[in-house]
Amino acid sequence: MDMMDDIYGWRARIGLLYPFAGWVMEPEFYRMAPPGVTTLTARVTLVAATMAGLADMARSPEVERCTEGLATAPVQVICFGGTSASFLHGPDWDLGLRERMAKAAGEIPVTTTSAASVRALRAFGVQRIAFVGPYLADVTERGRRFFEASGFKVLTALGMDLDHDRTIGRVSLEEVYHLARRGDHPDAEAVFISCTGLKTIGVLAALEHDLGKPVISANQASFWDCLRLAGIPDRITGFGRLFDRPSPERSG
Repeated sequence: MDMMDDIYGWRARIGLLYPFAGWVMEPEFYRMAPPGVTTLTARVTLVAATMAGLADMARSPEVERCTEGLATAPVQVICFGGTSASFLHGPDWDLGLRERMAKAAGEIPVTTTSAASVRALRAFGVQRIAFVGPYLADVTERGRRFFEASGFKVLTALGMDLDHDRTIGRVSLEEVYHLARRGDHPDAEAVFISCTGLKTIGVLAALEHDLGKPVISANQASFWDCLRLAGIPDRITGFGRLFDRPSPERSG
Protein backbone atom coordinates (compact mmCIF):
# COMPACT_ATOMS: atom_id res chain seq x y z
CA MET A 1 0.00 0.00 0.00
CA ASP A 2 1.25 3.47 -0.88
CA MET A 3 1.90 5.40 2.29
CA MET A 4 -0.31 8.20 0.94
CA ASP A 5 -3.34 5.89 0.83
CA ASP A 6 -4.09 6.57 4.49
CA ILE A 7 -4.16 10.38 4.11
CA TYR A 8 -7.38 11.55 2.50
CA GLY A 9 -6.84 14.72 0.51
CA TRP A 10 -3.05 14.41 0.52
CA ARG A 11 -2.87 16.50 -2.66
CA ALA A 12 -5.77 18.85 -1.99
CA ARG A 13 -8.85 19.25 0.18
CA ILE A 14 -11.64 21.29 -1.39
CA GLY A 15 -14.00 23.14 0.93
CA LEU A 16 -17.56 23.41 -0.38
CA LEU A 17 -20.54 25.49 0.79
CA TYR A 18 -23.71 23.81 -0.47
CA PRO A 19 -27.47 23.95 0.30
CA PHE A 20 -28.90 21.49 2.84
CA ALA A 21 -31.49 20.15 0.37
CA GLY A 22 -29.01 19.47 -2.45
CA TRP A 23 -27.35 16.11 -3.04
CA VAL A 24 -25.83 16.34 -6.54
CA MET A 25 -22.71 18.52 -6.32
CA GLU A 26 -20.75 16.37 -3.87
CA PRO A 27 -21.13 13.09 -5.81
CA GLU A 28 -20.19 14.86 -9.02
CA PHE A 29 -17.08 16.30 -7.33
CA TYR A 30 -16.18 12.83 -6.04
CA ARG A 31 -16.63 11.31 -9.49
CA MET A 32 -14.37 13.87 -11.16
CA ALA A 33 -11.70 13.84 -8.44
CA PRO A 34 -8.20 12.67 -9.33
CA PRO A 35 -6.22 10.63 -6.79
CA GLY A 36 -5.41 12.47 -3.59
CA VAL A 37 -8.21 15.08 -3.88
CA THR A 38 -11.21 15.09 -1.55
CA THR A 39 -14.10 17.43 -0.73
CA LEU A 40 -15.29 18.68 2.66
CA THR A 41 -18.77 20.20 2.74
CA ALA A 42 -20.50 22.71 5.00
CA ARG A 43 -24.25 23.16 4.53
CA VAL A 44 -26.14 26.43 4.18
CA THR A 45 -29.88 27.07 4.15
CA LEU A 46 -31.82 27.48 0.91
CA VAL A 47 -35.58 27.49 1.43
CA ALA A 48 -36.45 27.64 -2.28
CA ALA A 49 -34.75 28.50 -5.57
CA THR A 50 -36.77 31.69 -5.92
CA MET A 51 -35.43 35.24 -6.10
CA ALA A 52 -36.09 35.77 -2.39
CA GLY A 53 -34.81 32.38 -1.28
CA LEU A 54 -31.58 32.66 -3.27
CA ALA A 55 -30.90 36.17 -2.00
CA ASP A 56 -31.45 35.05 1.59
CA MET A 57 -28.94 32.23 1.17
CA ALA A 58 -26.26 34.50 -0.29
CA ARG A 59 -26.78 37.19 2.37
CA SER A 60 -26.88 34.76 5.28
CA PRO A 61 -24.18 34.93 7.97
CA GLU A 62 -23.98 31.17 7.45
CA VAL A 63 -21.68 31.99 4.52
CA GLU A 64 -19.03 33.49 6.81
CA ARG A 65 -19.56 30.89 9.55
CA CYS A 66 -19.23 27.95 7.17
CA THR A 67 -16.22 29.48 5.41
CA GLU A 68 -14.48 29.97 8.74
CA GLY A 69 -15.29 26.41 9.76
CA LEU A 70 -13.95 24.90 6.53
CA ALA A 71 -10.76 26.94 6.87
CA THR A 72 -9.94 25.09 10.10
CA ALA A 73 -9.80 21.69 8.35
CA PRO A 74 -7.57 22.98 6.70
CA VAL A 75 -8.51 23.13 3.03
CA GLN A 76 -6.63 24.52 0.03
CA VAL A 77 -9.61 26.29 -1.57
CA ILE A 78 -13.21 27.12 -0.61
CA CYS A 79 -16.08 27.26 -3.12
CA PHE A 80 -19.59 28.66 -2.73
CA GLY A 81 -21.52 25.97 -4.61
CA GLY A 82 -24.50 27.91 -5.89
CA THR A 83 -24.80 29.41 -9.36
CA SER A 84 -28.03 31.37 -9.17
CA ALA A 85 -27.40 32.62 -5.62
CA SER A 86 -24.08 34.07 -6.76
CA PHE A 87 -25.23 35.51 -10.11
CA LEU A 88 -28.57 36.83 -8.84
CA HIS A 89 -27.79 40.56 -8.83
CA GLY A 90 -24.89 40.70 -11.25
CA PRO A 91 -21.09 40.56 -11.13
CA ASP A 92 -20.78 43.01 -8.22
CA TRP A 93 -23.07 40.80 -6.12
CA ASP A 94 -20.86 37.81 -6.87
CA LEU A 95 -17.71 39.82 -6.11
CA GLY A 96 -19.18 40.94 -2.79
CA LEU A 97 -19.92 37.34 -1.88
CA ARG A 98 -16.34 36.33 -2.66
CA GLU A 99 -14.98 39.26 -0.65
CA ARG A 100 -16.98 38.17 2.40
CA MET A 101 -15.72 34.62 2.00
CA ALA A 102 -12.13 35.78 1.54
CA LYS A 103 -12.25 37.78 4.75
CA ALA A 104 -13.48 34.71 6.64
CA ALA A 105 -11.06 32.34 4.88
CA GLY A 106 -7.85 34.20 5.65
CA GLU A 107 -5.13 33.17 3.21
CA ILE A 108 -7.17 30.38 1.60
CA PRO A 109 -8.32 31.11 -2.00
CA VAL A 110 -12.08 31.30 -2.52
CA THR A 111 -14.37 31.05 -5.51
CA THR A 112 -18.05 30.84 -6.39
CA THR A 113 -19.76 28.78 -9.05
CA SER A 114 -20.60 31.90 -11.04
CA ALA A 115 -17.02 33.18 -10.96
CA ALA A 116 -15.73 29.71 -11.89
CA SER A 117 -18.18 29.47 -14.79
CA VAL A 118 -17.09 32.83 -16.19
CA ARG A 119 -13.46 31.75 -16.00
CA ALA A 120 -14.30 28.43 -17.67
CA LEU A 121 -15.99 30.17 -20.59
CA ARG A 122 -13.10 32.62 -20.90
CA ALA A 123 -10.67 29.68 -20.97
CA PHE A 124 -12.25 28.74 -24.32
CA GLY A 125 -12.13 32.30 -25.62
CA VAL A 126 -15.82 32.24 -26.54
CA GLN A 127 -18.11 35.26 -26.70
CA ARG A 128 -21.48 33.91 -27.86
CA ILE A 129 -23.13 31.36 -25.56
CA ALA A 130 -26.38 29.53 -24.90
CA PHE A 131 -27.58 29.43 -21.28
CA VAL A 132 -29.78 26.63 -19.91
CA GLY A 133 -30.85 25.68 -16.41
CA PRO A 134 -33.70 24.38 -14.29
CA TYR A 135 -34.85 27.77 -13.00
CA LEU A 136 -37.99 29.83 -12.84
CA ALA A 137 -38.26 32.45 -15.59
CA ASP A 138 -37.11 35.39 -13.47
CA VAL A 139 -34.05 33.51 -12.20
CA THR A 140 -33.21 32.42 -15.75
CA GLU A 141 -33.37 36.05 -16.81
CA ARG A 142 -30.95 37.01 -14.02
CA GLY A 143 -28.56 34.36 -15.31
CA ARG A 144 -28.73 35.84 -18.78
CA ARG A 145 -28.05 39.33 -17.39
CA PHE A 146 -25.09 38.13 -15.32
CA PHE A 147 -23.31 36.55 -18.26
CA GLU A 148 -24.10 39.51 -20.51
CA ALA A 149 -22.60 41.83 -17.86
CA SER A 150 -19.58 39.51 -17.70
CA GLY A 151 -18.81 40.11 -21.36
CA PHE A 152 -20.72 37.36 -23.19
CA LYS A 153 -23.51 37.54 -25.73
CA VAL A 154 -26.26 35.20 -24.51
CA LEU A 155 -28.11 34.07 -27.62
CA THR A 156 -30.65 31.89 -25.79
CA ALA A 157 -31.69 31.47 -22.15
CA LEU A 158 -33.88 28.46 -21.41
CA GLY A 159 -35.25 27.33 -18.04
CA MET A 160 -37.43 24.52 -16.67
CA ASP A 161 -39.56 26.45 -14.14
CA LEU A 162 -38.35 24.43 -11.12
CA ASP A 163 -37.99 26.06 -7.73
CA HIS A 164 -36.58 23.54 -5.25
CA ASP A 165 -33.44 21.42 -4.97
CA ARG A 166 -35.51 18.31 -4.26
CA THR A 167 -37.15 18.64 -7.67
CA ILE A 168 -34.03 19.82 -9.49
CA GLY A 169 -31.96 16.92 -8.17
CA ARG A 170 -34.44 14.43 -9.63
CA VAL A 171 -34.06 15.71 -13.19
CA SER A 172 -32.60 12.84 -15.21
CA LEU A 173 -29.47 12.99 -17.31
CA GLU A 174 -31.62 12.33 -20.35
CA GLU A 175 -33.67 15.44 -19.58
CA VAL A 176 -30.49 17.48 -19.10
CA TYR A 177 -29.14 16.26 -22.41
CA HIS A 178 -32.28 17.31 -24.26
CA LEU A 179 -32.50 20.61 -22.36
CA ALA A 180 -29.01 21.51 -23.60
CA ARG A 181 -29.87 20.51 -27.15
CA ARG A 182 -33.11 22.55 -27.09
CA GLY A 183 -31.34 25.56 -25.62
CA ASP A 184 -28.41 25.53 -28.02
CA HIS A 185 -28.23 28.14 -30.77
CA PRO A 186 -26.49 27.58 -34.12
CA ASP A 187 -24.38 30.71 -33.56
CA ALA A 188 -23.47 29.90 -29.96
CA GLU A 189 -19.80 29.01 -29.48
CA ALA A 190 -20.49 27.18 -26.22
CA VAL A 191 -23.38 25.97 -24.07
CA PHE A 192 -23.48 26.64 -20.34
CA ILE A 193 -25.63 24.38 -18.12
CA SER A 194 -26.36 26.25 -14.92
CA CYS A 195 -27.23 25.05 -11.38
CA THR A 196 -25.19 22.94 -8.97
CA GLY A 197 -28.31 20.96 -8.10
CA LEU A 198 -28.58 19.56 -11.63
CA LYS A 199 -26.85 16.34 -12.66
CA THR A 200 -24.66 17.11 -15.68
CA ILE A 201 -21.24 15.52 -15.79
CA GLY A 202 -22.50 12.25 -17.25
CA VAL A 203 -23.66 13.90 -20.48
CA LEU A 204 -21.02 16.56 -21.12
CA ALA A 205 -18.82 14.47 -23.41
CA ALA A 206 -21.80 13.28 -25.46
CA LEU A 207 -23.16 16.82 -25.76
CA GLU A 208 -19.81 18.17 -26.91
CA HIS A 209 -19.60 15.41 -29.52
CA ASP A 210 -23.16 15.90 -30.75
CA LEU A 211 -23.18 19.71 -30.71
CA GLY A 212 -19.60 20.17 -31.89
CA LYS A 213 -18.78 22.82 -29.30
CA PRO A 214 -17.69 23.14 -25.66
CA VAL A 215 -20.39 22.39 -23.09
CA ILE A 216 -19.67 23.69 -19.60
CA SER A 217 -21.71 22.91 -16.50
CA ALA A 218 -21.84 24.56 -13.11
CA ASN A 219 -20.44 21.57 -11.23
CA GLN A 220 -17.74 20.87 -13.79
CA ALA A 221 -16.60 24.52 -13.85
CA SER A 222 -16.61 24.72 -10.05
CA PHE A 223 -14.46 21.62 -9.68
CA TRP A 224 -12.07 22.70 -12.46
CA ASP A 225 -11.61 26.11 -10.82
CA CYS A 226 -11.07 24.55 -7.39
CA LEU A 227 -8.43 22.18 -8.77
CA ARG A 228 -6.55 24.97 -10.50
CA LEU A 229 -6.70 27.22 -7.41
CA ALA A 230 -5.37 24.33 -5.34
CA GLY A 231 -2.49 23.85 -7.76
CA ILE A 232 -3.73 20.58 -9.28
CA PRO A 233 -3.18 20.71 -13.08
CA ASP A 234 -4.51 17.23 -13.94
CA ARG A 235 -6.17 16.60 -17.29
CA ILE A 236 -9.22 14.53 -16.39
CA THR A 237 -10.91 12.57 -19.14
CA GLY A 238 -14.60 11.87 -19.66
CA PHE A 239 -16.05 15.09 -18.29
CA GLY A 240 -15.71 17.54 -21.14
CA ARG A 241 -12.94 19.53 -22.78
CA LEU A 242 -12.63 22.02 -19.93
CA PHE A 243 -10.15 19.86 -18.02
CA ASP A 244 -7.70 20.28 -20.88
CA ARG A 245 -7.61 24.00 -20.10
CA PRO A 246 -5.41 25.89 -17.66
CA SER A 247 -7.11 28.53 -15.55
CA PRO A 248 -6.94 31.99 -17.21
CA GLU A 249 -5.88 35.15 -15.45
CA ARG A 250 -8.09 35.67 -12.39
CA SER A 251 -9.68 39.06 -12.92
CA GLY A 252 -12.92 40.22 -11.33
